[in-house]
Amino acid sequence: MSTRYKGSVMSSTAATTTASAAAGIWRSNEVMQALQASIWPRASANSVEYLVVAGGGGGGGVTVNGAGQGGGGAGGYLTSTSYAIAIGTTYTITVGAGAATTSAAGSTGSNSVFDLITSSGGGGGGGNSAVISNGTTGGSGGGGNYLGTGAAGNTPSTTPSQGNSGGNGVNTTPFPGGGGGGAGAAGANGSSSVAGAGGIGLQSSITGTSTYYAGGGGAGVRGGTGGLGGTGGGGAGSLITNGNGGAGTVNTGGGGGGSSCSTGTRYGGAGGSGIVILAYPASYRDIASFSSGLVVNGVTTTGSNVPASDTALRSGYKVYKFTSGTGTITF
Repeated sequence: MSTRYKGSVMSSTAATTTASAAAGIWRSNEVMQALQASIWPRASANSVEYLVVAGGGGGGGVTVNGAGQGGGGAGGYLTSTSYAIAIGTTYTITVGAGAATTSAAGSTGSNSVFDLITSSGGGGGGGNSAVISNGTTGGSGGGGNYLGTGAAGNTPSTTPSQGNSGGNGVNTTPFPGGGGGGAGAAGANGSSSVAGAGGIGLQSSITGTSTYYAGGGGAGVRGGTGGLGGTGGGGAGSLITNGNGGAGTVNTGGGGGGSSCSTGTRYGGAGGSGIVILAYPASYRDIASFSSGLVVNGVTTTGSNVPASDTALRSGYKVYKFTSGTGTITF
């Protein structure tokens, strides 16, 4: 009478299973037990859903009498429900930082990357002085200061578009700036009493919950009503005569709000950092490896640890939220 070990007919040692290999002959109940314990080989996904949002642009700041300054443009927004991947191939991921707060014209946010997909950082809002200061181009364009014009979004051009243009300022009392562009709409122009609002962002349900990302920053105004930040993390423009712009929300790619000033130095709001999210059906195995330098699902990767997928966020799917850093992954 022979002795049977798991995965074999006869052997001096019992066979073992891993997430990638299970050599031998197995009973169905043994397979089910291994599946429940997540130690049975599963096929790797051959495509993934992605959301790639870049860092938002900074709102315009000012060091002299400059009235209302422009809102920062939102970071570029790119998404797809099917992107082909290959087992054993290395893919680069970068989460773009938002532009820093500044007393000058707003700066551009940093790009976010997943493999060949690059979302461009949001453009900066016009600011710095009582001279014409236009917004700058980006994923979405920054708004102009009260003397300036908004800049184009979707720069460089993508199909579908990754963002929209910023709004124009108005050189009449109360000197409002233009709002930064958002992924879903252009930034609003300043009006006779209200600074331009930031453009609305776009919704994504990649995590299982419909969430707005990439809203533009609102503009500042000297004595009127400051521009609201666009839904999707845009910072509000200054609501007072001498005030700083509000910051874009972290991990939304929202643009920073524009400042307002009659005297002294005021600061444009920082852009919100971007985010990269990947999702695929839970029947496939987890991502195999991560280099150091990424923060994914709240875990900082070191090159030796493998952060778990989040299966609680979206029923039937594995979700990976990359919220900071740059590095590589392998499926």
